[in-house]
Amino acid sequence: MTKVLVVDDQRNMRTTLTLMLRDAGYEVEDAADGDAACDRVLADSFDLVVTDLRMGATDGIQVLRHVKEVSPLTEVIVMTAFGTIESAVEAMRLGAHDYIQKPFSEQELLVKVQRAVEKRRLAGEVTVLAAEFRERYRFENIIGRSAAIREMLGRIVRIAPAEATVLITGESGTGKELVAKAIHANSKRADRPFVTVNCAAISETLLESELFGHVRGAFTGAVAARKGLFEEANGGTFFFDEIAETPPSFQAKLLRAIQEGEIRRLGDSRVLKVDVRIIAATNQDLQESIAEKRFRQDLYYRLNVARFILPPLRDRREDIPLLVDHFLDKFARKLGRRAELGEGVVDYLMRYEFTGNIRELENMIEQGVALAEAGVIRLEDVIPPEATSRVPRPRSKVMQDVIDEAEGVAIMAALREVQGNRERAAEMLGLSATTLWRKMKRLRLELDKPS
Repeated sequence: MTKVLVVDDQRNMRTTLTLMLRDAGYEVEDAADGDAACDRVLADSFDLVVTDLRMGATDGIQVLRHVKEVSPLTEVIVMTAFGTIESAVEAMRLGAHDYIQKPFSEQELLVKVQRAVEKRRLAGEVTVLAAEFRERYRFENIIGRSAAIREMLGRIVRIAPAEATVLITGESGTGKELVAKAIHANSKRADRPFVTVNCAAISETLLESELFGHVRGAFTGAVAARKGLFEEANGGTFFFDEIAETPPSFQAKLLRAIQEGEIRRLGDSRVLKVDVRIIAATNQDLQESIAEKRFRQDLYYRLNVARFILPPLRDRREDIPLLVDHFLDKFARKLGRRAELGEGVVDYLMRYEFTGNIRELENMIEQGVALAEAGVIRLEDVIPPEATSRVPRPRSKVMQDVIDEAEGVAIMAALREVQGNRERAAEMLGLSATTLWRKMKRLRLELDKPS
């Protein structure tokens, strides 16, 4: 279902628009001001944002700028009052799809919304998913067609050419390094080094030497001068994986290196200039780490310029079949044997929780290809011994299910009797129109439209 965010600081207008769009079949959320809208866009994906132009501290233009930075494929319609046409034209110049002048009719709004949604759909299905697009932007390892993946690819294309520092967050196994490599591959630094350091894999005592280098005699065992990874990455991109694993003392030195663009080898008095783009990733909640004094707040603000939040695989299950096909092909070539999924395997994978995300799915398919007999991967070939408890079991029908079914039957019967008129149906059922609408939404009921 198409997802729309309505932004207006006038409650009556916000409520009216929300109900109007919901009745038209859209999934709608609302925000009471520009700041709330910016937070919602950062936390969730929307196909369309309909925002008032004149609001409080954060107006519609600022909301538009934020939307286009965070989610370039999301379309925006701005609502203007009399005398603000110049601002509407400015909004169009900044990337708004259209504007609509208050007061407007329901039909006028729905026509503009439909056009914006259609443009958004075409942008997602034709541009982002086209094979030429993937080949051009080197996205061959980022697999998926979910809304979350489409949004992410669009943001990579927009952010990669800039020099902005990037912070990537998400659970382990969601593909943070793949995103970092895609950003580098589409940047102006693509022909320069891409250097990775896993901060969790290097001890605190060696981390500074690894990154900044050292001179001979800087510490016991330093028998020769050594260039650090920062110097190796000069002109290119430096990817800090698991940045939250670094100690605060090192974070202070890293902050200086990012801010000043200079480093100092251990034991050396000379300052060396370095030109690197920083991309950092973590599977931890950095706000929590800041509160517990394990991560510096100033470093967080320095890193959190352009933010990517990668969703877990269980939140984009529609991508699982594509990923399975990709891994089947990959391991068929690697192991020299082809295999296909047997009965029940696809259903099992679609219900599996995947606490290890894409990495866990990849391991399961590799195991299945290796164990397959006669070219068929059986269910027992992909189930890890410790994973049996992570497959949800069908639940028995409880009393609430019985009540919901009965309500659904009664509501649909009443609607058919009055040819879909919700107000008359509500009267027949002894409900208010609002209560009927809420029950239909909860039960996901929709009257069949005449052909």
